[in-house]
Amino acid sequence: MVRESVDMMYLLIYTMMYTTENISQLGGRLMKAMYINAPGQVEFRDIDKPVRQKGEVLLKLLYGGICGSDLGSYKGTFAYFDYPRIPGHEFSAEIVEVDEDNDQGLRPGMIVTCNPYFNCGHCYSCEHGIVNACMDNQTMGCQRDGAFQEYITMPEERVYDGKGLDPMLLAAIEPFCISYHGVSRAEVKQGDKVLVIGAGTIGVLAAVACISDVSMGKLDMAREFGVDGIILNDSPESFDKAVKEITDGNGFDIAIEAVGLPSTFQNCIDAACFGGKVVVIGVGKKNLDFNFTLLQKKELNVFGSRNALKKDFVELIDLVKEGKVPVKGIITNIYKFEDGAKAFYDFANNPGDMLKVILDFTDR
Repeated sequence: MVRESVDMMYLLIYTMMYTTENISQLGGRLMKAMYINAPGQVEFRDIDKPVRQKGEVLLKLLYGGICGSDLGSYKGTFAYFDYPRIPGHEFSAEIVEVDEDNDQGLRPGMIVTCNPYFNCGHCYSCEHGIVNACMDNQTMGCQRDGAFQEYITMPEERVYDGKGLDPMLLAAIEPFCISYHGVSRAEVKQGDKVLVIGAGTIGVLAAVACISDVSMGKLDMAREFGVDGIILNDSPESFDKAVKEITDGNGFDIAIEAVGLPSTFQNCIDAACFGGKVVVIGVGKKNLDFNFTLLQKKELNVFGSRNALKKDFVELIDLVKEGKVPVKGIITNIYKFEDGAKAFYDFANNPGDMLKVILDFTDR
């Protein structure tokens, strides 16, 4: 598999949408928000600070993680993004205002994270409890404006207590939930041979036994998480040879796709054993033309995995707090919020050396 080259200049624009007189009339209620206007173009605008309604929580952003989907939006490769839009759905925040009589036990000063996947509540999926796959899903930073702004409001039921977890680590809970939910779809058992294709944040966090990627730098990072082995996926031939050697020619019990490319989905189909499972977490925009009879021949179980559920957030906050998962290790780069354009540019041009990029809002 060969990664597509990234060749773009990073463009940073500051837009003042109001005159000095306007700002005076608004009583200083302006704040900075980041927009991706077009591929490679990041803009900071002065917009109105949100006004909380009953049942909502006013939050001040602390840390925000740049997701692979955010990076795809910046590069123009992500399927669920319309321009212009505020990116961001991985974050931690401090509660500024909340109803005193809320049912969630929320209070001002509490450090929290949030469920960013808005569901409609009345479609076929929602009525059957599959709210993470709502037919009209609107994820923050994708189908609706995201969290990369100084203040946001969220419905009370989407706000989760961080239970004293470091705010920077709390911002990494959402991507961990994506991985956790995907792995749960496969019902991994003790002794299963598991292949994860993709050593980005989602892939690393999904890794159970073995990680495959084209970037040796990211594979080196993955070693720190205790994976059993790695495959440098630099050609179809070397990939197939490694799969056969590792599994004695049988294939993997579970193959997890965490990239979003046609070639990596094909890798999973090919690498899975007869009667095995394939989980698709990655999101892409390209089609794959393949011999689908292979699914029948191998009697493969293919699972899609989208977003995550409240229980994933709650369980993982506890696991990370207890020190059972080394989430801190995925954070490789930290930028000030106002340096967000550089963060996106650097991430797009150095994908092999950067895993989780965090924006710091705390000095604003």
